[in-house]
Amino acid sequence: MTLIQLEYIVAVDNYRHFAKAADSCFVTQPTLSMQIHKLEDQLGVILFDRNKHPVEPTKIGEKILKQARIAILEAKRINELISEEKDEINGELKLGIIPTLSPYLLPLFINDFIEKNPAVNVNIQELTSENLLKQLKNDTIDLGILVTPLVDETILEKPIFYEEFMAYMNHRHTLFNKETLTIEDVQYNDLWILNEGHCFRNQVLNICHPNPIQQKKKNFVFESGSLEGLRKIVDHHGGMTLLPELATLDMSQTQKSKLKRFNDPRPIREVSIVMKESFMKHKMVDALYESISRSIPGYIHSKKNGKVIKWK
Repeated sequence: MTLIQLEYIVAVDNYRHFAKAADSCFVTQPTLSMQIHKLEDQLGVILFDRNKHPVEPTKIGEKILKQARIAILEAKRINELISEEKDEINGELKLGIIPTLSPYLLPLFINDFIEKNPAVNVNIQELTSENLLKQLKNDTIDLGILVTPLVDETILEKPIFYEEFMAYMNHRHTLFNKETLTIEDVQYNDLWILNEGHCFRNQVLNICHPNPIQQKKKNFVFESGSLEGLRKIVDHHGGMTLLPELATLDMSQTQKSKLKRFNDPRPIREVSIVMKESFMKHKMVDALYESISRSIPGYIHSKKNGKVIKWK
């Protein structure tokens, strides 16, 4: 039994597909399949039910996979401990970031992080919050940047900054001339929201608390997968949407004129770096935190007089 064999079976479990698992391990499918068969022969058990599509682990396979993940993680920690002892920041960083942060936050800090940490190979994936947490727990990624609190004892959170929820409305909206808004002003009936799977959608619904009567009134329903899609439907059709503060930084003056802040306590979202407790590269986490902190406007760091909106 070798660590490579264990990495192969974990890859198959992650992707539930032999060809995709082989690609992720940078080997051919025959090579991966041969090593897994060899491991099964050594152990005297079948690890995967190959007749199912997607492939699934057998009952004994699930138990062995759980132990394999632990073994791989503990082996990786040896190199991480050495790097920490040498005060080095190197190796690979597999980072997940949610879609409502990625296009606005990533361009601000990534160049700074790469320039200051040239020995780190960065691999970034845009993932919904649920998929990010799943991959984090499966050790497919090392760190995540998403909205907290999670209320998950298996995940450590390092808050970075707090951004406001801001209303973006068409100039014909009845509230357009109002200087600031209250939470009660937000009506589900003329509010455009993201589709399911986005934590930002859950937060918006937690702000406006829609009731069944409001939900039935619309004769045109549009739920977008991007904040830009929501902004454009407001511009051309009407109504309003909510946006996180970072999404408003690069707006034109015309667009910014359509933004409205909320009265205190303002609804805000907490953005954090998240990791498993077993993650050992603490200096890597600190370096990422510092790059992000340096790159965003200073006024976003503070909680201000705000109320953190939960999504879970």
